[in-house]
Amino acid sequence: MQPRDLSAHTVYRAGRGIEEVARELGLDPDEMVKLASNENMFGPSPLAVEAIRDSAERMHSYPKSSHADLVEALASMWDADPEQVWLGNGGDGALDCLARAMLEPGDEVLVPKPGFAYYAMSARYHHGEVNEYTLSKADDFAQTAETVLKDYDGERIVYLTSPHNPTGAEFTTEAVRTIAEETDEETLVLVDEAYGEFADSPSKRPLLDEREDVALLRTFSKAYGLAGVRLGYALVPEEWADAYARINTPFSASELACRAGLAALSDDDHVDRSVETAAWAREYIHDELAADTWDSAGNFVLAEVGDAAAVAEAAQEQGVIVRDCSSFGLPECIRITCGTEEDTEHAVAVLNDVIEVVEA
Repeated sequence: MQPRDLSAHTVYRAGRGIEEVARELGLDPDEMVKLASNENMFGPSPLAVEAIRDSAERMHSYPKSSHADLVEALASMWDADPEQVWLGNGGDGALDCLARAMLEPGDEVLVPKPGFAYYAMSARYHHGEVNEYTLSKADDFAQTAETVLKDYDGERIVYLTSPHNPTGAEFTTEAVRTIAEETDEETLVLVDEAYGEFADSPSKRPLLDEREDVALLRTFSKAYGLAGVRLGYALVPEEWADAYARINTPFSASELACRAGLAALSDDDHVDRSVETAAWAREYIHDELAADTWDSAGNFVLAEVGDAAAVAEAAQEQGVIVRDCSSFGLPECIRITCGTEEDTEHAVAVLNDVIEVVEA
């Protein structure tokens, strides 16, 4: 017996953890800096940590009330009906919910290249076919309506990322509106706003009141610092929001995740501190790194360093972990997560030394 043919599926390669790298290189993990996975430099919201501790003794119960409470809180925050909030096991889980709700076997989707690998993975898991639109390095990875529409051919879902990973580029609301207007009525335009809290531009949320073919993706992994508990959600149009009840897995967001999310939503100080420090770090990296960089609206910066694999490996040997972007099709680039001021300054100093040696 064998599983179905998975030869077209790719493997998601998560960034390596500090402990794993430290053991391999014989380094002290406490002296290492990980700026590879776009995690929150200040860790989880302290209120979320307290909520997890307080709810630990209730782990024998299914998360029915906490799920409902979190949905109500998010609906209030986004001025939406509770049915429009689809909780998931991370943003990835919300992507799966939308794929289950939208895709028939053989339906095609349109994803960005470079881009987040899980868009295509989720579509293929649900028996969809994957096409790509290209973000051009020559155009500084500009995200415009034309960028998408020139490669659109009636796909069922079009994935947009704003801010985009790994480049940090954004779509304007008008560009998203144009894409929705010029694609078929049965095409869902899905805007991934996982890094939305870090951007100065507003969410594309108003489009959900105008149209029934635009949805948004949000996450607690970044600004709220809850990547480890896996909690994300989609905001969908009211017209078809009740589909969630038919495609959702039982209790797709855990009790711990829901309690942590509820607490994190009220921790404005933690989010503000995270966003403000990320803005400082982006500017510092742009100004001080000895490499060309792109403007970013996320909590990371893309830099062109020549041989990205060599630079990333050499930096890792000195205790600084950054993301080699070869897997994104950018073997000349690294992605640097915004760290604390101390960690960012240290990482830039190490990277500058490494870049000079590698280029020599």
